[in-house]
Order: sequence, then C-alpha cells, then structure tokens
Amino acid sequence: MNVYQRRTDVKLNYTPLSNCVRAARVVGAHSQPPRSSKGTPMADIAFLGLGTMGSVMAKRLIEAGHTVHVWNRSAAAVHELVAHGAVAAASIDEALQAGIVISILANDAACESVFTAAVLATAPPDALHINMATVSVEAADRLAERHASASVAYVAAPVLGRPPVAAAGQLNIVAGGAEKDINRAQPFLDVLGKTTWRVGARPSTANLVKIGVNYNLIHTLQALGESINLVERGGVDGQTFVNILTDAAYTGSAYTGYGRAIAARDYNPSFTVALGLKDLRLTEQAAAGNGASLPTAAVLHELFDAALADPEIADRDWSAIAEITRSRSS
Repeated sequence: MNVYQRRTDVKLNYTPLSNCVRAARVVGAHSQPPRSSKGTPMADIAFLGLGTMGSVMAKRLIEAGHTVHVWNRSAAAVHELVAHGAVAAASIDEALQAGIVISILANDAACESVFTAAVLATAPPDALHINMATVSVEAADRLAERHASASVAYVAAPVLGRPPVAAAGQLNIVAGGAEKDINRAQPFLDVLGKTTWRVGARPSTANLVKIGVNYNLIHTLQALGESINLVERGGVDGQTFVNILTDAAYTGSAYTGYGRAIAARDYNPSFTVALGLKDLRLTEQAAAGNGASLPTAAVLHELFDAALADPEIADRDWSAIAEITRSRSS
C-alpha cells in the first residue's frame, strides 16, 4: 500500500491531553518540546497593540500554538483576545517578561511612550522586540538606540497588507535589523506572513521601505479616484471601468480592492483617512531627511486635509479621498 494512502482498517486510540502532558513530563530530557502548527517550537511571547491589525495577528499566533500575553491601552480588545486563548498582561513591564515582544502600535508617539528607557530596563536577558508598526525613520532610529542602550535586541518589521490578508497569514513583511535578531524573529514572522523581505542591518531601513510603499498606495487611491470620476461623468459605470482596468493592465490587489470601494463609494474603514495622512507626513519627513523631491506630495496633502475637514468622510477608509475629487468636479 502507498504510505501516503489513507488507512481505513486501523482503529485509532486517542489519549486524553492531560495524560499526554503527564507522559511528556515523565520522559523528561528525552522528549521533544511542543511545536507550533508551523513546525517550530512553541513559545511564550507578548503582543502589544490590539487594533484592527494587531488583534488579527495576535489570533494567528495563538492559533499556531504559542502562548500569547496581550496588552492594549483599552481593555475591550484584551478581553476579546483572552476569550480566544490569550493571557492578559497587567502592564507593559509584565508583558516584557515574556522575553519576545511583538508590537504594532499606532504611531511614533505611541511607540516611544510605551517603550521608554525605564520600561526597557526591566527586560529579561536576551529580550527581543519586533516592532511591526509604521513609524518614521527618525523614530525608528531613536527606538533602535534606546533598545541598544538597554541591551534589548530590536527588529523593525512593518507589514504590507490589509486585515483579511493578515488573517490568512499572507502579509508581506519588511524586516530591518541584525541578521541574528531577524533569524530569532523569523519563526513568528512566518506565522504572520508569506514573505519576509530583509532590507538591511539598520532597523529604520525597513520603515523607509514601508513608507515608500504607502506613498505609492496613496497615488493609487488618487489615480483611481480621478479616473473613475472621469468615466462616470462620461456615462460609464465605475465598476465596469475598474473591471476593465484590472483585467487589462493593473491586476494588483490595490487596484481591484480599492477600485471596487471607490466605484461603490464603500468606505468601511480598515485604514482611516487620518492614518493615511500620517503616512503621507512620514513620507515627507523621510524625503526631507534624504534630500528627495516629492513634486506631488503637496497636492496629496491638501486632499487629505480636505477629507479630514469633511465630517461625512473624515472617519472613513483612506480611499474616501476620492470623494474630494468627485465633489470638486463641475
């Protein structure tokens, strides 16, 4: 019989999990450590920042078999994750004791207020922090220096993808940091993403790449808004145009997903207008620091400002900037 063929003639006897645990303790040094669904040893880790993306990512780590200690500024998100199998951490200091900490906080201020020198001083030996937030290059450099002073390994690993992509473990992850530190982080990154792009030993290099990607996405939103508005005013259905565009030339998920949202005026937020403006500002800061010219940035900035000033779309998805273009057309 082929060894891969399913056997139907064998009766299987299942042992209760509690008995398995006792047996493992008896075997002792000869036993293998429990392994996650990805085949790597299970670990105690902490996850800080349970927003839309963070909650989905923490759940994946739990489902992979890791013990995940969670902390968030608001308690509701913590309760939801505890119900899913997480362990609540009473404080940031307590979470840090896990030794491996993953965070995805909102912005520079949040990251720097959470990971202070005083907090990092409480970290156990060989602690590792994987920062998956989109922060400025300057903040990333400050955080890297602060971690180094506390002898805490630091990897910047911002992510590319929306919550459904995160839920499927298909994120692209851009990693910057010492090779040995990224190697330690890799088993957890493998649970969260399909590809890890290693871009350099300086952590902030990863943030620069993420900022550059988001700048392209902002242009995509505006190009879609302008072109859909153009054909709609000529009597063509917006979704029909998007179908043609994404079948003929622009087949990527940004065009198909955001094109559908703009054509349908469906702006349920997974990444808000305010966060989009934050990322645009990060791009402007990075350009200033690197002496790079951004001729279209000022126009895009003005559109985001106008969207935030409009109460109808201010709290919607960042693709809602298309409505500013629609409103200004005669």
